[in-house]
Amino acid sequence: MDDRPNYITPAGYAVLSAEYRQLLGEERPKLVDVISWAAGNGDRSENGDYIYGRKRLREIDRRLGFLARRMKAAKVIDPAAQPDRSRVWFGATVTIADVDDMGDDAERILTLVGDDETDATAGRIGWNAPIARALRGAAIGDVRRVTLPAGERTYEVIAIAYP
Repeated sequence: MDDRPNYITPAGYAVLSAEYRQLLGEERPKLVDVISWAAGNGDRSENGDYIYGRKRLREIDRRLGFLARRMKAAKVIDPAAQPDRSRVWFGATVTIADVDDMGDDAERILTLVGDDETDATAGRIGWNAPIARALRGAAIGDVRRVTLPAGERTYEVIAIAYP
C-alpha cells in the first residue's frame, strides 16, 4: 500500500476483526457448502447456484485478504491515553470554525480516526484526509489553511477533546 502507518482506534480494530471473523467463520463455510451441493447437481455451466457461489466466494476471499493486510499493518492507538491533550492528535474531537464563512454552519465538529473507520456523516474523518493533516498538532486558537476540492479554506480551532 503506502508507507504511512495505519493508525486505528481500539473500536475500529474490533470492527475490522469482527467482520473478518464473520466472513471466515460463518459466511464462507456456508457458501462452500452451497457450492459443493451445486457442483454435485451436474452441469455447472448453467448452474446459477454454482456460478453465483464461486463469484461470491472470490469476493469474500478478496475482502478477507484486504482485512488481513489492514489488520496486520494496523497500529492500535487509544485516544483516551493521549498524553498531550492541548493539541490535535489522533483520536481528538475538534471543533473548528470556518474563518472565511462566518454563517450559521461555520462551526464543525470532527473526530480524527483511522482511515479504515471514517464516516463523514458522523464527523469521523480519516487521519490522512487533507483537513486532518492540516489540523495535526494545532492548539486552541490556531488558524490552519486547507486546500480542499472545493478550494482553499481557513479554519480556526475552537475546542479540542479526547475520550
